[in-house]
Amino acid sequence: MALTTINPSTTKAWSDLKKVFELDKNKSILDFFASENQRASNFQVEAANLYLDFSKNRISEDAFSKLISLAEELGLNEGIKAYFSGGKINETEGRAVLHTALRNEHTQVSVDGQKVAPLIQASLDQIKTFTHKVHSGEWKGFSGKSIQHIVNIGIGGSDLGPNMVVEALAYYQKSVKTHFISNVDGDHVHEVLNQLDPETTLFIVVSKSFSTQETLNNANTAREWLLQHTQQSQVAKHFVAVSANVTKAIDFGIDEAHVFPMWDWVGGRFSLWSAAGISIACALGFDNFKELLAGAHEMDTHFETANFDKNIPVILALLGVWYGNFHQAESEAIIPYSQYLQKLASYLQQASMESNGKSVGRDGQKVNYQTGAIVWGEPGTNSQHAFFQLMHQGTQLIPADFIGFLKPLHGNQHHQDLLMSNFFAQTEAFLKGKSAAEVEKELTSQGKSKEEIDQLLNFKVFEGNKPTNTILAEQLTPKVLGSLIAMYEHKIFVQGFIWNVFSYDQWGVELGKQLANHILKDFTSSEMQNHDPSTVQLINRYKKARS
Repeated sequence: MALTTINPSTTKAWSDLKKVFELDKNKSILDFFASENQRASNFQVEAANLYLDFSKNRISEDAFSKLISLAEELGLNEGIKAYFSGGKINETEGRAVLHTALRNEHTQVSVDGQKVAPLIQASLDQIKTFTHKVHSGEWKGFSGKSIQHIVNIGIGGSDLGPNMVVEALAYYQKSVKTHFISNVDGDHVHEVLNQLDPETTLFIVVSKSFSTQETLNNANTAREWLLQHTQQSQVAKHFVAVSANVTKAIDFGIDEAHVFPMWDWVGGRFSLWSAAGISIACALGFDNFKELLAGAHEMDTHFETANFDKNIPVILALLGVWYGNFHQAESEAIIPYSQYLQKLASYLQQASMESNGKSVGRDGQKVNYQTGAIVWGEPGTNSQHAFFQLMHQGTQLIPADFIGFLKPLHGNQHHQDLLMSNFFAQTEAFLKGKSAAEVEKELTSQGKSKEEIDQLLNFKVFEGNKPTNTILAEQLTPKVLGSLIAMYEHKIFVQGFIWNVFSYDQWGVELGKQLANHILKDFTSSEMQNHDPSTVQLINRYKKARS
């Protein structure tokens, strides 16, 4: 079941959206509140552990209804069916996209005639057994000591997802300490290794091919470090793998029974729900890992069944299309008001930008409209003292998602009150701004002279009319985090579908890898391969330094 191939800019709905944009572009969000009596109640949805208020957006009810029409005209319903049913919607690689099946124990989906449910259940059983052995102390290192440190060695989706989740759910962590190595930067690798005891450390190597340059080099360095203290025959007590290449993992020294599966129908950046997330299960316990899956499945069900105008991922995706393709906004900010979620924006950068950072449509032709947004952000309140200046008074339009929780985990209500008062204040400030009249009144009350007021006035005016979404949950739990991540996954799918791109390949990652392999040879060769003059100069400078 393939996805349709329609240039969205050729549709009637797109034409209608252009017209309503021209009518509304000089109206403010406050104008929409004034003319739409039920806006606050109409522009809210609660489902799958999350509450969304999207009323503070620069969009009228009319424009929103036309965005819904765009999704319908493009056939999004059929696209969602293909997404969940195992259709090979990653067409350029000939693969299905079934990370959603990983959190559905009752899935009936098959890939190439093989039901995936038994594979998923077997993998979950394997993860459960493994994590029990680690937590119970049954798994022992070469000296007979139990495991105290888990090190995940991967890169991209094999690192960003698990790393983000483990940090986000640190409140629920077990006694085993979890570390992550991804960058091929040797200084970082050794900084991590210096914190560890080889007798009590277990490495998880996550690589589908077991040949990813960064991951394999880091794994080799970790093995060399281990072998300074024991023999090659003991490597299997300190290394497991998540890979489709069982032979290479065995050659490395890993026991075949401890090679966890990876499947072609799960892309790396959506793989934390699979055995690639085994570090999550080790850090949090298997029950919490299952809760993470359960929360994601609740969002899957909501996304698959809810009407578009009450469908949280669809709404967020359509708003992104509205800002990117009509307002010409180029980025969007993710602002979680929880320090636990400090890696969420980095995770979503890869998930979104690697997926929809494409300029060729599903028809093989270059697109004539903007795709993909630059995703970035940091937790509040830190971000308020950093880049909020640009968001409030800069020249760029930057829509933002504010993510918050009604209850703290550690129970300090005073801190939570301070945090959430800032949360609500900032979304209101982005909405309302501060007018010249308000600034003048404020400065007058401070005893400023007319001359001083005239000098300061323009600098202290806030335009407002800056769009935000508010996403709230009761508390940061594994289930809630699962729903939140799945929400953004489905937003990415919808946007890629509308933009008529293939969201699940990543050919743009390959070129730099290929060139890096050539340049690596140049470092030790007397004859350099063909490069541009700048690169030749830089390589020679590096060769001189390393000699």
